[in-house]
Amino acid sequence: MTENKKYEIDISINTIYLPEQSDEATDRHVFAYTITIANIGTVATQLISRHWIINNGDGTVQEVRGLGVVGEQPLLKPGDSFEYTSGTVISTPVGSMKGSYQMAAEDGVHFDVAIPEFILSAPRVLH
Repeated sequence: MTENKKYEIDISINTIYLPEQSDEATDRHVFAYTITIANIGTVATQLISRHWIINNGDGTVQEVRGLGVVGEQPLLKPGDSFEYTSGTVISTPVGSMKGSYQMAAEDGVHFDVAIPEFILSAPRVLH
């Protein structure tokens, strides 16, 4: 088994626009995203911190860093997954997010996991 397979994390993302919390007239567009983090490697790994890059449709970029996710630093044994829902507010009806999780494996190895870019889009904005 290669060393890379020891530290393998799968990320899946679902997003939803929240019209009841959004206000188009004031350029407030609220989105929720649910992320599932699955340890498909062979070593138990803990999520330590996160780094987000949030892009508005007008080119504005916001970076967010912090410990854990939704107040937790989950430990994922091989085969385990952790799902959480969070949200973001942007000033345009379309934007995107991407980033990384900083992980610490039980054998002392620290590594980053890329969070693939995903689109934030209010309904009927993109075709």
